Amino acid sequence: MCRRYVCVAVVAFVCSPIVISIRGNHSSPLPKPPELHARNHKLFLTLHAVADSKGRDAFAFNGQPVAPILRVSPGDTIQIDYVNDLPKQAKGSCAISPCMDMTNLHFHGFEVSPHAPQDDVLTMMAMPGQSLRYTVAIPRDHPPGLFWYHTHPHGESHRQVRDGMSGAIVIDGTERYVPEVRDVHEQILIIRGQSVSQDPQPASRLRQVEAPAGSCGNESEAPEEIFTLNGAIRPRVAIAPGERQFWRIVNASADRYVDLQLDGQPFELVALDGMPIAYHEPEHPTRMTNHFLVPPAGRLEAIVTGPPSGAHAALRSLCVNTGPEGDANPGMVLADVVPGMPAAPPLATSADILDPPTHKVVDLQAEEKSEPDFVAIFTEDKKGFYINGELYKPDSAPMRVARVGTYEHWRIVNATSELHPMHIHQVHFVAFAENQHPIEHPVWLDTVNVPVGGSVDVVMDFHRSRDSRNVLVPLPPAESRRQGYDGQDSF
Repeated sequence: MCRRYVCVAVVAFVCSPIVISIRGNHSSPLPKPPELHARNHKLFLTLHAVADSKGRDAFAFNGQPVAPILRVSPGDTIQIDYVNDLPKQAKGSCAISPCMDMTNLHFHGFEVSPHAPQDDVLTMMAMPGQSLRYTVAIPRDHPPGLFWYHTHPHGESHRQVRDGMSGAIVIDGTERYVPEVRDVHEQILIIRGQSVSQDPQPASRLRQVEAPAGSCGNESEAPEEIFTLNGAIRPRVAIAPGERQFWRIVNASADRYVDLQLDGQPFELVALDGMPIAYHEPEHPTRMTNHFLVPPAGRLEAIVTGPPSGAHAALRSLCVNTGPEGDANPGMVLADVVPGMPAAPPLATSADILDPPTHKVVDLQAEEKSEPDFVAIFTEDKKGFYINGELYKPDSAPMRVARVGTYEHWRIVNATSELHPMHIHQVHFVAFAENQHPIEHPVWLDTVNVPVGGSVDVVMDFHRSRDSRNVLVPLPPAESRRQGYDGQDSF
């Protein structure tokens, strides 16, 4: 089974996993990916797409199989020379056969232009031996937060992202909205899935992360994946008892949900999907929660407090029932949370003199009470996945034309038997109703879970679209993975 991901890409036109034991005191510390910073408002890097020693697709940076964290500020420019060094004769299978080992990049959550050489996932494509140059100009008024980059070639991105072709991006400035995060230690946690189907001892791997062998809901299949954290299986995350840290977490798995919980400690939510809560609600800049569901591609940024001395605590994902046709998504331990020395506060510099935050408090009652401007109904059968009864075709006419500078009420309906997240490129939205019942605390997102047999109502914000022309919304990819659908194409 698979959960199929639906994305509505906005395009503007002219109108080595680390093996550890179960107990934290024998595990490895949390790996730290290399971090690149912009200099003079520009960040340059060369990134390679390669096949690793086990034949899996991977990113390589400076000769190492690792995806660097990119750290920039509003107004900066990211330039990436992306080199496709994948073999011309692809090994293994792809959602759409034969595999061509083509690749490109998507800057998930960025409110930038969808035209080349920026966040263009439709026309920018590199075959083996070819290169792409991305020049992504981050607007000066871009919200700060956690974003991520990953591959997005139709038919092959599920395989590439499943193998780990993804990395985190931080746009600085969150401390303008929640000053406390400026003075506490930051941890960037990248959650990915790792298949156990080809592992010689899959039961041992499941025990390692304390995942039950069976499903946790209505799914009919046994678990096929475990989670890794920054590429490691169940590492140690150090935090002193009572210490407050700022954790930025991305669910970079290709098709798995994460219901995050830190044993005995709440999350003080600061931002979701790269959007500070205070941006739209300055009087309520944070929210407290004991656990939070993060769909594939979702991000959570929160202040956490170190568990009491002597407590054995873990960062874990709770069981997620994905529906009778969904994948098994059992609970498991992501990391052991262990006592450590309090981290030294970041050094202040002259560059830390911050501009006051900007806010956008909007009254959307009229849009929320109106009939939907657009309804997208997800259905599926053995032939594939459909939006409003239509399969995806690259040359299909747009289903919806949205004008820049407007808000629109959309209703997303999941008429299938498995969970589906919905993502739209270059645009954030507020999710205000589920199954046509008001959500008590609406949140702004770029990726939202749509319940099995249910619906989510959102208000799309096209005011921030980075073109003065009409925004055309093409049909999302529609083939099922059974018949060639690449689930990751939904991102």
